[in-house]
Amino acid sequence: MAAAAAAAAVGGSQSPQAELPAPGLALDKAATAAHLKAALSRPDNRAGAEELQALLERVLSAERPLAAAADGEEAAAAGGGGGAGAAEEEALEWCKCLLAGGGGYDEFCAAVRAYDPAALCGLVWTANFVAYRCRTCGISPCMSLCAECFHQGDHTGHDFNMFRSQAGGACDCGDSNVMRESGFCKRHQIKSSSNIPCVPKDLLMMSEFVLPRFIFCLIQYLREGYNEPADVPSEKDLNKVLQLLEPQISFLEDLTKMGGAMRSVLTQVLTNQQNYKDLTSGLGENACAKKSHEKYLIALKSSGLTYPEDKLVYGIQEPSAGTSTLAVQGFAGATGTLGQLDSSDEEDQDGSQGLGKRKRVKLSSNTKDQSIMDVLKHKSFLEELLFWTIKYEFPQKMVTFLLNMLPDQEYKVAFTKTFVQHYAFIMKTLKKSHESDTMSNRIVHISVQLFSNEELARQVTEECQLLDIMVTVLLYMMESCLIKSELQDEENSLHVVVNCGEALLKNNTYWPLVSDFINILSHQSVAKRFLEDHGLLVTWMNFVSFFQGMNLNKRELNEHVEFESQTYYAAFAAELEACAQPMWGLLSHCKVRETQEYTRNVVRYCLEALQDWFDAINFVDEPAPNQVTFHLPLHRYYAMFLSKAVKCQELDLDSVLPDQEMLMKLMIHPLQIQASLAEIHSNMWVRNGLQIKGQAMTYVQSHFCNSMIDPDIYLLQVCASRLDPDYFISSVFERFKVVDLLTMASQHQNTVLDAEHERSMLEGALTFLVILLSLRLHLGMSDDEILRAEMVAQLCMNDRTHSSLLDLIPENPNPKSGIIPGSYSFESVLSAVADFKAPVFEPGGSMQQGMYTPKAEVWDQEFDPVMVILRTVYRRDVQSAMDRYTAFLKQSGKFPGNPWPPYKKRTPLHPSYKGLMRLLHCKTLHIVLFTLLYKILMDHQNLSEHVLCMVLYLIELGLENSAEEESDEEASVCGPERCHDSWFPGSNLVSNMRHFINYVRVRVPETAPEVKRDSPASTSSDSLGSLQNSGTAQVFSLVAERRKKFQEIINRSSSEANQVVRPKTSNKWSAPGSAPQLTTAILEIKESILSLLIKLHHKLSGKQNSYYPPWLDDIEILIQPEIPKYSHGDGITAVERILLKAALQSRMNKRIIEEICRKVTPPVPPKKVTAAEKKTLDKEERRQKARERQQKLLAEFASRQKSFMETAMDVDSPENDIPMEITAAEPQISEAVYDCVICGQSGPSSEDRPTGLVVLLQASSVLGQCRDNIEPKKLPITEEEQIYPWDTCAAVHDVRLSLLQRYFKDSSCLLAVSIGWEGGVYVQTCGHTLHIDCHKSYMESLRNDQVLQGFSVDKGEFTCPLCRQFANSVLPCYPGSNVENNLWQRPSNKNIQDLIKEVEELQGRPGAFPVSISSETNLSKEMESVMKDIKNTTQKKYRDYSKTPGSPDNDFLFMYSVARTNLELELIHRGGNLCSGGASTAGKRSCLNQLFHVLALHMRLYSIDSEYNPWRKLTQLVEEVNSQLGNEEQQPEVPILYHDVTSLLLIQILMMPQPLRKDHFTCIVKVLFTLLYTQALVALSVKCSEEDRSAWKHTGALKKNTCDAEKSHEVLLSFVISELSKGKLYHEEGTQECAMVSPIAWSPESMEKYLQDFCLPFLRITSLLQHHLFGEDLPSCQEEEEFSVLSSCLGLLPTFYQTEHPFISASCLDWPVPAFDIISQWCFEINGFTERHAEQGKALLIQESRWKLPHLLQLPENYNTIFQYYHRKTCSVCTKVPKDPAVCLVCGTFVCLKGLCCKQQSYCECVLHSQNCGAGTGIFLLINASVIIIIRGHRFCLWGSVYLDAHGEEDRDLRRGKPLYICKERYKVLEQQWISHTFDHINKRWGPHYNGL
Repeated sequence: MAAAAAAAAVGGSQSPQAELPAPGLALDKAATAAHLKAALSRPDNRAGAEELQALLERVLSAERPLAAAADGEEAAAAGGGGGAGAAEEEALEWCKCLLAGGGGYDEFCAAVRAYDPAALCGLVWTANFVAYRCRTCGISPCMSLCAECFHQGDHTGHDFNMFRSQAGGACDCGDSNVMRESGFCKRHQIKSSSNIPCVPKDLLMMSEFVLPRFIFCLIQYLREGYNEPADVPSEKDLNKVLQLLEPQISFLEDLTKMGGAMRSVLTQVLTNQQNYKDLTSGLGENACAKKSHEKYLIALKSSGLTYPEDKLVYGIQEPSAGTSTLAVQGFAGATGTLGQLDSSDEEDQDGSQGLGKRKRVKLSSNTKDQSIMDVLKHKSFLEELLFWTIKYEFPQKMVTFLLNMLPDQEYKVAFTKTFVQHYAFIMKTLKKSHESDTMSNRIVHISVQLFSNEELARQVTEECQLLDIMVTVLLYMMESCLIKSELQDEENSLHVVVNCGEALLKNNTYWPLVSDFINILSHQSVAKRFLEDHGLLVTWMNFVSFFQGMNLNKRELNEHVEFESQTYYAAFAAELEACAQPMWGLLSHCKVRETQEYTRNVVRYCLEALQDWFDAINFVDEPAPNQVTFHLPLHRYYAMFLSKAVKCQELDLDSVLPDQEMLMKLMIHPLQIQASLAEIHSNMWVRNGLQIKGQAMTYVQSHFCNSMIDPDIYLLQVCASRLDPDYFISSVFERFKVVDLLTMASQHQNTVLDAEHERSMLEGALTFLVILLSLRLHLGMSDDEILRAEMVAQLCMNDRTHSSLLDLIPENPNPKSGIIPGSYSFESVLSAVADFKAPVFEPGGSMQQGMYTPKAEVWDQEFDPVMVILRTVYRRDVQSAMDRYTAFLKQSGKFPGNPWPPYKKRTPLHPSYKGLMRLLHCKTLHIVLFTLLYKILMDHQNLSEHVLCMVLYLIELGLENSAEEESDEEASVCGPERCHDSWFPGSNLVSNMRHFINYVRVRVPETAPEVKRDSPASTSSDSLGSLQNSGTAQVFSLVAERRKKFQEIINRSSSEANQVVRPKTSNKWSAPGSAPQLTTAILEIKESILSLLIKLHHKLSGKQNSYYPPWLDDIEILIQPEIPKYSHGDGITAVERILLKAALQSRMNKRIIEEICRKVTPPVPPKKVTAAEKKTLDKEERRQKARERQQKLLAEFASRQKSFMETAMDVDSPENDIPMEITAAEPQISEAVYDCVICGQSGPSSEDRPTGLVVLLQASSVLGQCRDNIEPKKLPITEEEQIYPWDTCAAVHDVRLSLLQRYFKDSSCLLAVSIGWEGGVYVQTCGHTLHIDCHKSYMESLRNDQVLQGFSVDKGEFTCPLCRQFANSVLPCYPGSNVENNLWQRPSNKNIQDLIKEVEELQGRPGAFPVSISSETNLSKEMESVMKDIKNTTQKKYRDYSKTPGSPDNDFLFMYSVARTNLELELIHRGGNLCSGGASTAGKRSCLNQLFHVLALHMRLYSIDSEYNPWRKLTQLVEEVNSQLGNEEQQPEVPILYHDVTSLLLIQILMMPQPLRKDHFTCIVKVLFTLLYTQALVALSVKCSEEDRSAWKHTGALKKNTCDAEKSHEVLLSFVISELSKGKLYHEEGTQECAMVSPIAWSPESMEKYLQDFCLPFLRITSLLQHHLFGEDLPSCQEEEEFSVLSSCLGLLPTFYQTEHPFISASCLDWPVPAFDIISQWCFEINGFTERHAEQGKALLIQESRWKLPHLLQLPENYNTIFQYYHRKTCSVCTKVPKDPAVCLVCGTFVCLKGLCCKQQSYCECVLHSQNCGAGTGIFLLINASVIIIIRGHRFCLWGSVYLDAHGEEDRDLRRGKPLYICKERYKVLEQQWISHTFDHINKRWGPHYNGL
């Protein structure tokens, strides 16, 4: 069928006969198929077969004459459009019919599936699929499982993680080669085959006939579609062909999914060579087939491949399995095919012809076999299919089809061999590809399935030379980008290295091939073959040497580089991936004695390669100055194999070491790197830009260190242990360029180093020596000890999260696995050295993660500064570790001052490396130490405490590691007379310490102070001949020593040169002697190391004779020396510790120390030092004073800052808050005074220059999210659970308003309710004030500020200039007092009737306002503008509820609702009631007072028509009752009992002139309370049953005439019931009502409770309002007495009220007119309405006012439940699975983040939802990242995650894929920020989202 498609698509037109089979056939495919099947089932089926062939020829006809090649493309396009599509369909239909043999295709599929022996899962997935990996069950590190198999298996307690597939993969469930059987899922546990019946022959018979033609068709089509143009075919053309082939390949893919039976048929078809030969040879008379075959040959040729017939080298193709190197080598070299590797590569060599030639010469000598690169012969469909798959750059569909077949074992082997056969071709295609990333992923997708299986890898290695092929292909690949190395000798260098700037390296194009190589080396059997094959090792070392010395850095000495190259990324990646990882793979198989041979092989060829390299770069003994390369893979291979040999294989080290000369060469480059590191850190390379620092950091960074710096240091340790110590030490100081500094003279000249770099370079050199001598990573530590040391070092720098620790601890990169060997020991070591600190949360604090922190005993005993220095990427981390150490010592009381790094005992050295300690016992080092101690004591410049610390460390190391036998004193033969050597008698540090040095001759500049006081020659004691002590010997001894030793080693001369050899003036350094102004001076020293140490002790302690030998008091010390007292401390402690150790090691030293201490030591050179000491003492005193002064200043500053923070920043803590100025004003002050935070002036707010409060206005729907049920809503995690917003506060209020609007007059409805439950405007302030004109200029300056702020100035946003809190408007402060004047608060004795009249009059007076609106003042302008801001804060749909748009009623409703929203929200912030009382934070920060003024000003612009004023209805009896009901056509007003009382309250108060009088306020409250109480009674009467009603009606009527009938709820209730019974309200007692009737019998108590609960919300809001308007404090109380406390606080309770008997709510009533009259009037309105609408009448009465606090949705415990449900869920709008799914945590809506599919008018779905659900605030959980994102208006921020793993850390983007669990505290914090509207203040990282989320 493909052919039909093929032909149609390609050819376009063709003969009509060919298009369809004969009409008869077309009629009934099924019948034809059945007939053919029957024919074929006969024993003699030739006729049937022929008939079928003919039919297939027709159906899948390939005879489509191609149009001229030129317009082939268009034809294809045209054909593809029309007829071809139909023909393809037809062909597919035929195939399906034929396969099914006449039956239905679906039934056929089902039948085949029944025979599926599904032992393997084999599910193939593509990139981005979510899969699992379990390290506990995996054998291969690449093992992966699909989610289904994972969840069906049992992996509890295993080390598993979820991951997003990068390149695609396949499920390994059921494959025991890759994973342990215990991990198989339930489906694949059954070892099948036994119980699966045998496949009946006739079921698949048709398939065997049809499929070969079908596949051939596909191949023909691929051949046709590929036009080999002059240039590389464009992506477009290839994709076009592939699109047309889509249905065919999908069909094949479906076949593979039918299970094992069908797969084995396909395997037969794909691998059968005969079929292939018959169909494709192109020899028949069929023109089309010929044409197709020619295209195939052209494609082969153009790929740089030969078809074997062209060259007569048929023999090459099938070599016998054993021969790895072929006899063909001669042929390959001879025919010169090498010259033309590949025509396309030729252009890449940009005419560097000479180089090209040399490169090729180099290759032909050792390349394996040309045929690997050039010859391909296809023998089966499978092979050609793979060829085209590669040619088309691995189309995803093809890859999936080829992989789907893998569960078939026979196919697996055949395919793997085919893949290997095409390996070179894959590499060539990859190099040319434009989309190398995608292609790499697809290649690895295939290869990882093949090569992870050890059995398979071994088989292919043996039968197809897999290793040869891989190594050769890699070598060829790198060949294309070689350049000449510039290391060392630029002109004559013969070495070539890869060019890191080339795309091949920059883009990691080599990655798939290297990754395969690493993968196969992880198999023992394969690696063994590699290590045994000498030819392969030679080739591999050759490959590695391409990287040796790449990316060379040359130090810029003059100006800064123009262009910083970033090639170092590529270089480090290449060394790690292409060199180090294969090395680790090989090392993992060299673990036991039996593998010694392998190590010897590697070491041998490694040394040979190194020798070649030294020759190629012309290296003798001096490295070229000012250049460094960090890449020495050959050195590192050598080092790592040496280390393994000694550690695991018990090899004798010396047997694998080269001669001394080679060792000297080997050490040079690694040492050069160490010196360069010091130079880079000393800023000597700054002109090379930042990238050089980047290299120095990468070199020691955790992923690289154990493949780079560790082997380098180890190699240096090996060299040091075998070379002459004096030579080694002097080389070190020479490399670090500090030789000239090491002189006794106080001044010197350094010819190679600037003065400012000297100190840090000296520190670098000493630090390096300390590391070299104390590091034991490869010198005897076990793996667990190493892990522990690494972990301690990382934890000491900083507390770490579990994942960052895993990341920071260098693993032995077992290739690709990411498995730390023995990760169980990781956990056990971690729990041994660290304590877990669970994350803590404070609202407003930063989100913390669970951290591990070192245990106290780790600080005490295991803190190792050396390890810390080695592992720090940033220098600051060393400081951080020391600070933490200091803090620990202070806290634990071990040491109060500033401690020095502690000296840590080392693991014993492995015997092979004992020689390393000779470095500590060589005279050169002792001279250096002596000199430095002397210089420090004499205060020479450029010496730091760090230098002293390192000097003492080295001395201590020497004492710890001294040779035992020398500690017995030799008789004092070694007196000064006997000494012939210049400085010290022997080489043992213990004895050299006590050796006195009297005179030294130094060369100094003439200006030096030493020259003036020339000591008289006579005193220079003869015993020390002047020459031996001459400074010259010392000045040059370092360089000279090194040269001398070098000559010795080279000449192997046995004669010891006794006299000091003056060095030849090397042309590289100018010898310091050559400077003319140097002169010689002789210094009198008369010190030994011991005496210097004791004097140093005095100097450090600042007291004379401070040192007293401790053993004189306590002889025990000498017997039991480990004293904790000395383990922590500063320099003084260190000196004491060293002297004690010296005394322990020899009696002689002990005696000398005692002697020195007896002499009272005068300061050494009398004048100079006293001056200096005086100076230091003065300095100390001055410093002390300065320090005290600083402390004082700091303390003062801190306290100032603290008080500011408390007043300004505290958003969420109600305590410790100092009231802000606004409310702090004293009541007696007439005018409030404000401070402007911009200009700093304070004064009252005036009409001309008003002051304003900094406020943030935001729309909020939090109120609308309150629900009335206790049960919290859960996030839906199944299809059944859905959340419907019917019971939210917003929905209920909406329904109520629309119900009212249906039956009543619109303007009246808009006064009967409040809006703002959704999209209400919330106003909050930080409490700071500013002049409004100052604010305007501030905004101007922000506008001109080019810095990108996180907010939009154009939208009026800014941050408070003082506390930086986010804000977007300024609320003007009303002139006058803040806390209303006493005058207004004095209770008047007027009776309530008078007050009611006054209220009505005041309301009627429009504009009766102290500030006249007519004159436009600044204040009124500002008030208007802020009102505009408030309106614009929320969307139009949340403001306009009127039926007539733009009606003033709308504005009126909106304004009083703003007040309502703010009061309600404050109530919620207080927890929903006022029991806590007091002024909460909100109170102190509240701007309600100012807000009220602004609202009142605007409300008074709209006067309510006096007859409609509800105040009348509340306080007067209306006479003409019928007037309202008279005019039927006009809608009536809303009955007063349907009004929302709180809304009425706000309307009444805002209609009054401000400031309001207290007694008016109380009067309004009293009147409204009567209405509220009546509403409660009515609601109660509707709720109860008929019987209850008649009983109450009766009991109440009896008491009606008692004195306080108006204050008894029984009487009132009975009256209400009797009044309402006149209407139809109670009549509808139908079935529907039963639900409403409460089942409980009403007792008087429960009635009282109901009435109180009904009234409480109103009382709470009213009390809050009173608190804000009149500044009265709220009393606190118990919950049960809240009603009585609030009502007395509001003045509803008569003052004489006694609280003995139970409280009755009715006693608060104070009726303005006779109760029964007014009630009957109110009830009459209701009856009028219920006449017609009894149903609705009842619904409107029962107001549920008990809302619970708003909450976010409840989340499940485990994140996986959310992830599994949502990450595959389809979006309801676009029905696709979103790329970034998200879910709203407020309402549970599922949305596409950034999904263009769901975009509406340029708004993406999340932004849209945030506006609809939260009025601009959205809280979304991003499913694929586990992170919460907040959208606030036009900005968004990532909030963090509320799901943490077992170690208390987030897993953003699910990168680690560990199980995550809800963190309740975090979720509470999130909810708290949502409710309190503080997202803007607490989260700092906001950015604009441009509606794109």
